[in-house]
Amino acid sequence: MSAIIENNEFTFRENPRDPWVGKFHHIDYYPEGDGIEQVKKEDMEGHTPGKDLDHDLDFRLYYGDRRPGFPVHSHRGFETVSIVLDGWVDHHDSHGDHGRYSAGDVQWMTAGNGIRHTEMFPLVNIDKPNRTELFQLWLSLPSWNKLVDCDYKMFWREDIPVVEKDGVKVKVITGNFNGEEGPKATESSWAYDERSHFRILLLDLAPNSEVAINGVSSTLNRNLYPYEGEYVFIDEDKVEGKRSLKLKGDADFVIRTEDSPSRLLLLEAEPLNEPIINDGPMIMNTMEEVLQGYRDYWENQYGGWPWDERDPLHEVGTGRVSSRGENPKE
Repeated sequence: MSAIIENNEFTFRENPRDPWVGKFHHIDYYPEGDGIEQVKKEDMEGHTPGKDLDHDLDFRLYYGDRRPGFPVHSHRGFETVSIVLDGWVDHHDSHGDHGRYSAGDVQWMTAGNGIRHTEMFPLVNIDKPNRTELFQLWLSLPSWNKLVDCDYKMFWREDIPVVEKDGVKVKVITGNFNGEEGPKATESSWAYDERSHFRILLLDLAPNSEVAINGVSSTLNRNLYPYEGEYVFIDEDKVEGKRSLKLKGDADFVIRTEDSPSRLLLLEAEPLNEPIINDGPMIMNTMEEVLQGYRDYWENQYGGWPWDERDPLHEVGTGRVSSRGENPKE
């Protein structure tokens, strides 16, 4: 019997369902930067600064101007997990924290009782293109932790275990795989709770390789995204191209390739089984909580904005850095 419950189109934004609220896949082929990490004026043709979401173009500015990305905006009641596959990301927030991270790194941010922050994509290369690819996941906070203090931490690539065997590489972003334990989420996260059976894996399969995934529970919410490669097999089911799969949580299955490689993202978690009201920057359990979130924002702007610009970048030449915890040893 097939482990696949649903086989859907892979899209930029999806709802993987409780406790997940969103999965976003960004892939942009930015050109060479202008020397101050922006898009050159001559490369702006066809783009609409401030609202550039056209996925027919090679790259998007999103809500940036000549600096691609997401200038200051607010969140409350959920978490963002940003998994960088290629390129660079700059973070600044209303609590005065900041960071710059790149390919292989993961940022885990708990918005809690309210935060304003930015996610900008600096074009650090001036002599070659600035390809950028990342997944961002939105995860609902449990009701008992909706209004915790905001937090964020970096999972630097050097600290994320990778299990390699027979042409398969499994990057354990969080959770456990074959005895390797990934970094822990922030303490307020549902992912920090052992009851959640929470796991995020990046899987990289060479041609003619396979990896076994064990069943966990019948209630587990399990999503698998083949995001690169011509096709892959889930047991005997051939899955072609980029797809969004929902799988049985208690099923054992094997992911395998034949004559072409494949890259996949696996998300697993027990549901919170709570109401989830997704209203833009607020993800709460009731509409009254959402409205209170807006009232609080109008009153205190979630800490205001301590930076001089709405879309700040780090200084040219800055490497990977974070105001929280230890920085990587380059």
